[in-house]
Amino acid sequence: MDIIDMARASGLTVVLDGRIGSEEYQSVCGSVSALLRFAETVCQSAANQSDLTSRCSTAANPSGRMRRCAIEGAGTSRARNASAQRMSRDTQQSVK
Repeated sequence: MDIIDMARASGLTVVLDGRIGSEEYQSVCGSVSALLRFAETVCQSAANQSDLTSRCSTAANPSGRMRRCAIEGAGTSRARNASAQRMSRDTQQSVK
Protein backbone atom coordinates (compact mmCIF):
# COMPACT_ATOMS: atom_id res chain seq x y z
CA MET A 1 0.00 0.00 0.00
CA ASP A 2 1.44 3.39 -0.91
CA ILE A 3 1.38 6.39 1.40
CA ILE A 4 -1.52 8.10 -0.39
CA ASP A 5 -3.67 4.96 -0.01
CA MET A 6 -2.64 4.77 3.66
CA ALA A 7 -3.75 8.38 4.19
CA ARG A 8 -7.13 7.75 2.56
CA ALA A 9 -7.65 4.50 4.48
CA SER A 10 -6.96 6.41 7.72
CA GLY A 11 -9.72 8.90 6.97
CA LEU A 12 -7.62 11.77 5.63
CA THR A 13 -8.75 13.65 2.53
CA VAL A 14 -6.18 13.76 -0.28
CA VAL A 15 -6.64 16.59 -2.78
CA LEU A 16 -4.82 17.01 -6.09
CA ASP A 17 -3.64 20.63 -6.03
CA GLY A 18 -1.92 20.61 -9.38
CA ARG A 19 0.22 18.87 -11.92
CA ILE A 20 3.34 20.23 -13.60
CA GLY A 21 4.64 17.86 -16.22
CA SER A 22 4.65 14.41 -14.68
CA GLU A 23 4.88 15.72 -11.09
CA GLU A 24 1.68 15.82 -9.01
CA TYR A 25 1.23 18.13 -6.02
CA GLN A 26 -1.24 16.97 -3.39
CA SER A 27 -2.53 18.23 -0.05
CA VAL A 28 -3.80 16.12 2.82
CA CYS A 29 -6.26 17.32 5.44
CA GLY A 30 -8.36 15.78 8.16
CA SER A 31 -8.97 15.45 11.87
CA VAL A 32 -6.33 14.84 14.51
CA SER A 33 -7.78 11.36 15.13
CA ALA A 34 -7.36 10.56 11.42
CA LEU A 35 -3.77 11.82 11.62
CA LEU A 36 -3.14 9.53 14.61
CA ARG A 37 -4.62 6.55 12.70
CA PHE A 38 -2.35 7.41 9.76
CA ALA A 39 0.72 7.61 12.03
CA GLU A 40 -0.14 4.24 13.60
CA THR A 41 -0.58 2.71 10.13
CA VAL A 42 2.81 4.04 9.00
CA CYS A 43 4.51 2.77 12.18
CA GLN A 44 2.85 -0.63 11.83
CA SER A 45 3.88 -0.85 8.18
CA ALA A 46 7.47 0.03 9.09
CA ALA A 47 7.46 -2.52 11.92
CA ASN A 48 6.11 -5.22 9.58
CA GLN A 49 8.85 -4.47 7.03
CA SER A 50 11.44 -4.48 9.81
CA ASP A 51 10.16 -7.84 11.07
CA LEU A 52 10.37 -9.32 7.57
CA THR A 53 13.93 -8.07 7.20
CA SER A 54 14.87 -9.45 10.62
CA ARG A 55 13.38 -12.85 9.89
CA CYS A 56 15.28 -13.11 6.63
CA SER A 57 18.58 -12.39 8.37
CA THR A 58 20.27 -15.42 9.96
CA ALA A 59 22.17 -13.14 12.36
CA ALA A 60 19.11 -11.33 13.77
CA ASN A 61 19.48 -10.14 17.35
CA PRO A 62 16.22 -10.73 19.26
CA SER A 63 17.09 -8.32 22.06
CA GLY A 64 17.81 -5.55 19.53
CA ARG A 65 14.44 -6.18 17.89
CA MET A 66 12.65 -5.99 21.25
CA ARG A 67 14.50 -2.80 22.16
CA ARG A 68 13.54 -1.25 18.80
CA CYS A 69 9.87 -2.18 19.32
CA ALA A 70 9.89 -0.70 22.83
CA ILE A 71 11.40 2.54 21.54
CA GLU A 72 8.92 2.76 18.65
CA GLY A 73 6.03 2.04 21.01
CA ALA A 74 7.18 4.75 23.40
CA GLY A 75 7.29 7.26 20.57
CA THR A 76 3.74 6.40 19.56
CA SER A 77 2.54 6.80 23.17
CA ARG A 78 4.29 10.14 23.50
CA ALA A 79 2.72 11.36 20.25
CA ARG A 80 -0.73 10.22 21.39
CA ASN A 81 -0.32 11.88 24.81
CA ALA A 82 0.93 15.14 23.29
CA SER A 83 -1.99 15.16 20.88
CA ALA A 84 -4.48 14.50 23.69
CA GLN A 85 -2.96 17.32 25.76
CA ARG A 86 -3.20 19.74 22.82
CA MET A 87 -6.81 18.75 22.17
CA SER A 88 -7.65 19.16 25.86
CA ARG A 89 -5.93 22.57 25.99
CA ASP A 90 -7.73 23.68 22.81
CA THR A 91 -11.08 22.52 24.22
CA GLN A 92 -10.47 24.38 27.49
CA GLN A 93 -9.57 27.56 25.60
CA SER A 94 -12.67 27.37 23.41
CA VAL A 95 -14.90 27.00 26.50
CA LYS A 96 -13.51 30.21 28.08
